[in-house]
Amino acid sequence: MLLLYGIGFVAGLIAGISPCILPVLPVVLVAGATVPAGTAADPSGAEDTSGVRTATPVTGAPARGRARTRSARAYAVVAGLVVSFSVVVLVGSSLLSFLGLPQDFLRDAGLVVLGVVAAGLVVPPLGDLLERPFARLGRRQPKGGSSGFMLGLGLGVVFAPCAGPVLSAITSVSAMHRVGLRTVVLTVDFALGAAVPLLVFALAGQRVAERVAAFRAHAPLARAVGGVVLLTMTLLIAFNVTDGLQRVVPGYTSVLQNHVEGGSYAKKQLSALTDNQVPADLADCQPSLAVLENCGPAPRFAGVTTWLNTPGGHPLTLAGLRGKVVLVDFWTYSCINCQRSLPHLEAWYARYHAEGFEVVGVHTPEFAFEHVVSNVTRAARQLGVHYPVAVDDGYKTWKAFDNNAWPAEYLVDAHGDIRHVEFGEGDYALSESLIRKLLVSADPAVKLPSPTVVADRTPRTALTPESYLGYDRLQNFAGTSVSPDRAAPYRFPPALPPDSLALSGTWTVGPEKISAGPGAQLELQFAAHDVYLVLGGSGRLDVAVNGVPTRAVTVSGIPRLYTLVHGSQLQSSTLTFSASPGVDAYDFTFG
Repeated sequence: MLLLYGIGFVAGLIAGISPCILPVLPVVLVAGATVPAGTAADPSGAEDTSGVRTATPVTGAPARGRARTRSARAYAVVAGLVVSFSVVVLVGSSLLSFLGLPQDFLRDAGLVVLGVVAAGLVVPPLGDLLERPFARLGRRQPKGGSSGFMLGLGLGVVFAPCAGPVLSAITSVSAMHRVGLRTVVLTVDFALGAAVPLLVFALAGQRVAERVAAFRAHAPLARAVGGVVLLTMTLLIAFNVTDGLQRVVPGYTSVLQNHVEGGSYAKKQLSALTDNQVPADLADCQPSLAVLENCGPAPRFAGVTTWLNTPGGHPLTLAGLRGKVVLVDFWTYSCINCQRSLPHLEAWYARYHAEGFEVVGVHTPEFAFEHVVSNVTRAARQLGVHYPVAVDDGYKTWKAFDNNAWPAEYLVDAHGDIRHVEFGEGDYALSESLIRKLLVSADPAVKLPSPTVVADRTPRTALTPESYLGYDRLQNFAGTSVSPDRAAPYRFPPALPPDSLALSGTWTVGPEKISAGPGAQLELQFAAHDVYLVLGGSGRLDVAVNGVPTRAVTVSGIPRLYTLVHGSQLQSSTLTFSASPGVDAYDFTFG
C-alpha cells in the first residue's frame, strides 16, 4: 500500500491544479494576502491586548513578524481545509444520516463560516471578535491564524476537486461504511497533495501583499477589498454560479490524472481497497482502442436476481456461452444514452445471432424505481429489447467488471476473453467491425451478412450536462437551498444562468426526485436539440420554450424517460413547465 499512498498524494496534487478548484483560488489568494484587524501583525497599527494603540511597524523585526504572521495564516487556512475535507469525505454523509440532518447541512455550514470570516475582514471589530476567544484560550495576543484555520474548515467543506479513481474509491468505501486505517491514510494523503498547490497560491498572495507598497500603505482598504472578494466568491459558490467553470475550461489535467491513477497497479490496489477484485488483465485494458486487446477472462455474471428473455427465465453463464462471441452491455432503462445505443445492439443481435453472436444486457439500476423487476420487464418490452437481460440489482456484476458508466460494452471472444471495452455512446462502426472479426476468428468458414445500417444519434456538439433533481445529486440548481423531504415553497431567481434550473411553487425534494405540489413550476436554461426528463407519478406537464407553449405531456405508469423538446437544430433556450400535483421528476438529459 505504500506505493498507493504515494499515488494518492500525486493524485491530490493533480486534483489541486484541476479546473474544479478554480472557484476556491480567489479565496485562497485573499487568505494569504490579508490578516484580520486587531492582530499583532496588522500593518495598519493594531490595538494589543492591553488596549494601547501601537505605531505601524515599517522595517526590521516587526516587518519580519508581519511576514511570519501572514505565512502562519496561509498554513492555517490550508490545514483547516485538509482537516475538514478529509472528515467530510470519510464520515460526512454517515454522520449527517446518524444525526438526522439534511445532506447539504455541512456545505451550508461551511458557506456560513466563509461568510462570517469575510465579514470579519470588511468589519475590523468583527474580525477582532472572531480572534479574541482563541487569544484568551492561549493567553496571547491574536495573530490571525485562528480565523485562518476557521476559514480553512469552511473552505474544505465546499472544496470539490475533480474526482479520479483514487477519490472515487475513497467515496465508494465511505458510502459502504467500510472506512479503515488504509482508507483514512489514503484520504489524508490525497488531501495533503491537493493542499500543496493551494498553499502555493496562499503564499503567493502573501508575497504580493509584502512586496506591493500599496498593500502596506492601505492595509485597511486592502483587507476590506479582500473581504468583499471572499464574500462574493462565497455567494457565487452558494448559488452554484461557479459550477459552469468545469464545463467551460478544458480538462487540462485529465490525461495526467489517467496516467497516474489509471495504471494497472493503482487499479488493483484500489480494487482491493473497495473489496472489488478485478482480474489483472481487465485492469490493464484500455477502453475505446481501435484494435482487439487481450484483457483476460471475462468475470462471471454475479448476483443476478432475474433473467429476462431467456428460455424459462433460466440463467446464462459465460462458461455456457463458450464458442460464441458475446457483447456484455451495462445499461439502465431510463438512461437516454443507453436508449440511443439500443437500436445498434438490437440490429447486431438480429443480424449476427444465427452466426454465433450473443448480447447480454446487464441492467444495473441508477434510481430506486429501476430496482423493481416488473418495471425493468415492462421497460425492456416497450424499448424493444429482445436479447437476454440480467437484472443486476445488487451491483455484483457491475463490481466484478469494475464498471463505472452507462452504457458500457465488453466484447468477449469465443474463448471467454474480453477483447474490447467501450464506454458511452458512439463508435458503433468500430464495435461492429470488431464483432465481425471475432466471428470470423471463431469460425473461419462463416459467411457473414453485410454490416448493419443504423443512424448514429450520438450528439456531436457540446450540450447542457445531465442534471439530477433529487438532493442526493442535485446539480445545476440556481435557486435557494432546498428543504429536504418536505413540501416547501420555491421562487424563481431574477435571472437564470446557462445550463441551470430553478423551481417555483410548492415542491417536495427527495433524495432522487422532486414531487410537484400546488403551483409547481420548473425553469431550465439549456443548449441542446432535444430535452428529456425522467418522470413518474401521474398528472400533466404543460411545456413552453422561450415563453411559447409547445406541448402537453401526460404522465402515467412506471417512471420512464419522456421527451419534452425535440428539435432539428441546436438551440440555446429557456424551457418552462407547469406540473400538476402528483408528478415526480428525476433527471434531465439532453441530445
